[in-house]
Amino acid sequence: MKQIKKISIRFIIVVSLVIAFTSCKKLVDQEPISNEAVKDYYKNYKEVNVALTGCYNGMQEPLTNEWQFTELRSDNARQRSVNSTTNVNMELNVLNLYTAGPQHQQIYNYWLSMYKNIRNVNYVLRSLGVTYENNQLVFGTPTADVTEAQRNELVGQALFIRAYHYFNLVRLYGGVFLVTKPLTAAEARKVNRSSVNDCYNLIIKDLEAAATLASAKPYGQIVSTDLGRANAWSAKALLAKVYLTLPVPRAADALTLLNEVIANSGYGLESNFSRVFSINNEMNKEILFAVRYKAGLVGLGNPMANLFAPASSGDAVINGDGSGFNYPTTSIYGAFTTSTTGFSDARRDVTVAVYANSTTPYYVNKFFSKVVVAGDAENDFTVIRFSDVLLMKAEAQGYDGAAGSSVGLINQIRERAGAGNYTTGTFTSAFYKYPASGTASIASSADFQTALLKERRLEFAFENQRLFDLMRFGQAVTTMQAHYAAEYSAYYSRFSPTIPLPTLQANVNTDKLLLPIPQREIDTNTEIKIPQNPGY
Repeated sequence: MKQIKKISIRFIIVVSLVIAFTSCKKLVDQEPISNEAVKDYYKNYKEVNVALTGCYNGMQEPLTNEWQFTELRSDNARQRSVNSTTNVNMELNVLNLYTAGPQHQQIYNYWLSMYKNIRNVNYVLRSLGVTYENNQLVFGTPTADVTEAQRNELVGQALFIRAYHYFNLVRLYGGVFLVTKPLTAAEARKVNRSSVNDCYNLIIKDLEAAATLASAKPYGQIVSTDLGRANAWSAKALLAKVYLTLPVPRAADALTLLNEVIANSGYGLESNFSRVFSINNEMNKEILFAVRYKAGLVGLGNPMANLFAPASSGDAVINGDGSGFNYPTTSIYGAFTTSTTGFSDARRDVTVAVYANSTTPYYVNKFFSKVVVAGDAENDFTVIRFSDVLLMKAEAQGYDGAAGSSVGLINQIRERAGAGNYTTGTFTSAFYKYPASGTASIASSADFQTALLKERRLEFAFENQRLFDLMRFGQAVTTMQAHYAAEYSAYYSRFSPTIPLPTLQANVNTDKLLLPIPQREIDTNTEIKIPQNPGY
């Protein structure tokens, strides 16, 4: 694996891997074989389905790093070790401080892992006769022996995975390389960055097709072996989020899709927030899509429990100790309203736990379960939940009054989290639903956006959504500058040499919200000049 991390994405695009696994075994990377051999590899439904399962497994690798770019660069998380000189802590610190450069190893590792799995998906699509030409999907003749129904289902799932990867890439890097088929070395060197609009066009085309081709069975009719696979409902929910994220949002189109999911999908809220993340209740009715993990020393365990558990805690918190990464900020812990005399937000203790034997006690609890060995937890990682569908609907509708349906959707989420009805007294003293009138009501569009963004923060903390939400709402720069100011005396002032607060705040600007294109991609291409993102 160390050798793979040192090579360019151009090599990853060109080579292919023979994939061997079952539902309980991890992808096995074999030696690269020629393109001619791979072209004829997926010959029937069983082989294509096995390859597609490998694409699902391939979604795990990017998640090992994704939190560094979505949570650590938000007000939800910060670095635990301020002045550590270890490579890993220095790499995390520069991300937290918005000073990471194009040579950053983890930025490249994430990029590489995404393109590796896009390559896997493209081989599946090629065997099914699906290409992308002139900004349109083209459905030709499959080389694999599959029925039309089998082909449609496989194509729908593969397109969902590709769209999911490109959606994350375009939000983090801006315009990226659109690789939609296996390429020769010479072809790969001529691929340059596409525009953001062209990237979104591919994402939308892929998800529109996935929403049509993948299974539309309601949740209660999905057989257990298909739980965890993308379907029409997960495709529509993700497409709705894409529509809301576009440079020119398509809120009406998003609303249509969200209403379809709410009315017809069979998905819904779990009665208790903790049940959503329980390893004894996996792929429950609230989870439209999750990246699945499997404990038991089969190579598919979730490493997040050990990555996020308190550092130097030995086996007191989890077997194998913790790394203390993705450390929750004082801000996120305090954002949950709790009270000993009234209603409390039940999401806090599910989301963040406290280790009493430490001066830095907080750690992420959402993806935490007991492990026999380090890095082998059972917890799935949620990507799309029904609560997201409801809050996206509120976003798509916009403010329609203090007693309107959009505020009602926020209150539906708050009620599930333990909020009670507000009557009199101080609204912030306990956890309440927003009233339909009075001083505690949401009385303007600006207040509604603030309340909605806050609710999304509380509901999806550490699910890698916070920075994307701040960017979509246009609040990322101001929120991070306020975050630096709020935690400066207790944390950021401790860096040596000292970083003045104005300098720290100036690090965050519109350009730096995007990550740099890995310098290795620019330096290793001898055919064309690849432009770097502004500010790097």
